[in-house]
Amino acid sequence: MSDNWVVQNLQNALDTWNKYLSEIWQLITQSPEQFKGGSIWGVIVNIHDAVRAIGLALLVLFFVVGVMRTCGRFAEVKKPEHALKLFIRFAIAKGVVTYGLELMMALFSIVQGVISTIMTAAGMGTAQQTVLPAETAIEDCGFWESIPLWAVALIGGLFITILSFIMILSVYGRFFKLYIYTAIAPVPLATFAGEPSQQVGKSFLKSYAAVCLEGAIIVLACIIFSLFASSPPVFDPNAAAVTQVWSYIGELIFNLLVLVGTVKMADRVVREMMGL
Repeated sequence: MSDNWVVQNLQNALDTWNKYLSEIWQLITQSPEQFKGGSIWGVIVNIHDAVRAIGLALLVLFFVVGVMRTCGRFAEVKKPEHALKLFIRFAIAKGVVTYGLELMMALFSIVQGVISTIMTAAGMGTAQQTVLPAETAIEDCGFWESIPLWAVALIGGLFITILSFIMILSVYGRFFKLYIYTAIAPVPLATFAGEPSQQVGKSFLKSYAAVCLEGAIIVLACIIFSLFASSPPVFDPNAAAVTQVWSYIGELIFNLLVLVGTVKMADRVVREMMGL
């Protein structure tokens, strides 16, 4: 690393960004069972199993309420076609509640396959590192000329570090939502037992799928950012060193802001795509 303080400050900020970007890339490819060694997943599964008993009780309630609302008279329930339809609905709803965890993990695996396909198609098995240009005019600056560069580098490095924390928090937040959806799943899935209440279960599954697809949006955003960052910045060789540094930092921060903004809006983007 260069002995110049400005270069060191920018490099340290980029090292922080690259560190968190590599962690994000690793986390996106993990399943909830693998996250943090699986200790959190074990607790969530225990909660899910406990809530399943409540879901089965609500299953009967939603079924009875659905029968009362959809069948005007008790005589209609005695008709073979109605009785068969109600029996099939109840059986399917019970299966969804009983095997809801397996169903949700199968949906998550499908989305993870989409994410892996995106990574393979982009040719990026690992996160691309963002580095400083090989040649800069900073090294040729004297002490007094370096003073404005210190301020520019300090502000730019601070912005880059803050955006790095925002990015990693967004990815961690996705895992929090996956765990919450998994823990309470039996209750909304029980609404499939009644025709009037089944929309709640459909909305729940769509919302869970949207959380899973957030990973694909994050990967796409990181890939696009990496392609932007890999393009060498265009400098005016006759411009002052502070102008060149400010142009580089400004372009880098702008790309980072677009990336972080896209990641923060991943949930909204996916929900709009799914009509939620």
